[in-house]
Amino acid sequence: MHYQGPSGFHHQQPDRTGVLITNLGTPDAPTTKALRRYLREFLSDPRVVEFPRMLWWLILNGVILRIRPSRSAAAYRKVWKPEGSPLLLHTADQCEKLRERLQARYGDKVVVAFAMRYGSPSINSVLEDLQRAGVRKLVVLPLYPQYSGSTSGSTFDAIAADFTRRRWLPDFRFISHYPDYPSYIEAMAKHIEAFRKEHGAGEKLILSYHGVPKKYLLRGDPYHCECFKTSRLLAARLGLNEDQYMTTFQSRFGREEWLQPYTDETLKALPSEGTKSIDVFCPGFSADCLETIEEINEENRDYFMEAGGEQFQYISALNAEEPHIDALEQLIEENLKGWTVGPTSSEALMERDRRAKAMGAER
Repeated sequence: MHYQGPSGFHHQQPDRTGVLITNLGTPDAPTTKALRRYLREFLSDPRVVEFPRMLWWLILNGVILRIRPSRSAAAYRKVWKPEGSPLLLHTADQCEKLRERLQARYGDKVVVAFAMRYGSPSINSVLEDLQRAGVRKLVVLPLYPQYSGSTSGSTFDAIAADFTRRRWLPDFRFISHYPDYPSYIEAMAKHIEAFRKEHGAGEKLILSYHGVPKKYLLRGDPYHCECFKTSRLLAARLGLNEDQYMTTFQSRFGREEWLQPYTDETLKALPSEGTKSIDVFCPGFSADCLETIEEINEENRDYFMEAGGEQFQYISALNAEEPHIDALEQLIEENLKGWTVGPTSSEALMERDRRAKAMGAER
């Protein structure tokens, strides 16, 4: 097997520290062809769909990829911006603000980049760019506050698979979750408080998280517990009692049971139970995307209003707001501790250069 070194590598290159943030991903365009390519990569991941592989391959290629891409493309067209998908744009904005913060402190000693688990920019391509830039220490922060094997675990798989092909591995730190991180809880609380101060508060705050199959919980995945922990801490910070908020799960797919209560069924039932006005916030989504803009603020809004609801207010994701960037920066800084952030000393570079020349002379 041939192990890869970064293109253009030379031994005199200064060492740098890298920060990589990642998110789920997005198709390249809101078209059926692009969605088929994206969904094939996403739904082929065994972390996402735990099912006998040969049987799942037949279902995926024989049924799902023949039907779902056109439907998903229609949904993406509703939220697509001239510059690209909302998730891509928000993640790029988050990356740029973190880059400004960290480079203001460390200069070009730190390289900040972002990648998508599925789609572009890919993890493989960005890791190659980081190695080419001389990154010898790397912190990776998947923007999933609550850990699941299907999200953070899958991201680690992709990075580990890339590392198996590389000749020189960086020192590596992976932030797998932060469901109870105080600055994250505070950022959400400030965001919700600011919204309610301007628009008023609904009778109940719905905290909707992306769902996963229930069998993942039964097999030991901590996601369900971490979602409820985040909700409990956020509600306590906001001063809400148990009747003033709910935790629900959205975006289920297929026929098997997923984590409950389901967001859509909850919103259909609330008006008949006496709750006519609600605010909806999605703590597990670091950036607005198809699942928040179209699924929550359009589809689920319609469910609630058609069932007799009178007021539905969607509270946007944290995106690149300052309190959110503050929390992410603090989390990254804590994981840089103990590392000398910056290039190798001039003396060490001179010694490296001397040895490289000596080896060349010996040959």
